[in-house]
Amino acid sequence: MSKSSDWLPGSRTEKLAMAATWCGIIPERLAAWNIPDAALADLTNAVEAAKASGSIPESARNAVTNAQLKIDFERLTAVMRDIKKRYLYNPPLTDADFAAMELKPKDVNPTPVAPPTGQAEADISYPGKTQLQAKIKHVEGTPLNPKAEYGYRIYYGLFDAAETPPESGVNLRESRFTRQKKVLFTFLPTDSGKTAYFSIRYENSKGESGPWGPMCSAIIP
Repeated sequence: MSKSSDWLPGSRTEKLAMAATWCGIIPERLAAWNIPDAALADLTNAVEAAKASGSIPESARNAVTNAQLKIDFERLTAVMRDIKKRYLYNPPLTDADFAAMELKPKDVNPTPVAPPTGQAEADISYPGKTQLQAKIKHVEGTPLNPKAEYGYRIYYGLFDAAETPPESGVNLRESRFTRQKKVLFTFLPTDSGKTAYFSIRYENSKGESGPWGPMCSAIIP
């Protein structure tokens, strides 16, 4: 089996062996697993075609047979992925069924994702009139956990010269979530000359936030 996170082996030999295993098991479980006869027929035909093109010795292959070999294994791959996606679930399959099919059962107790503990900040640039671009970066010296830091929540607010500037990100009411490290903000023409303040918090995949990042600001051109 491949050591990658993909359930489908990478080598043609291993892929064909897994498909042959499926062909030996699925016929007895069509009704139990709700797999239609047509899907089994597609798999059987794809296996036979891959076997035939794969059995040609390398010394006897040419551009035509190599092209056919590629087509046949791409077809086998597509059929196997389609069957896996449509029909191989737990239930009706048991853990023993997954093992027999050379598959791993779905982890029903995944490792919990911790809330972020690191901080993020941004460098601000001026790409155009009424525009500011935030280039997000990690704050050096704070914890870095890629699994917990799924994305960024950018808090921001606009203040004119007569207003008291915000003390921290807590005072910023607008926010935008992103997974991009470069984020463009386009403001109204009437906002030109105001000061935009930004503070960023990491968020994990469950929406849990990390600590507030340093405040930064820029005058809207």
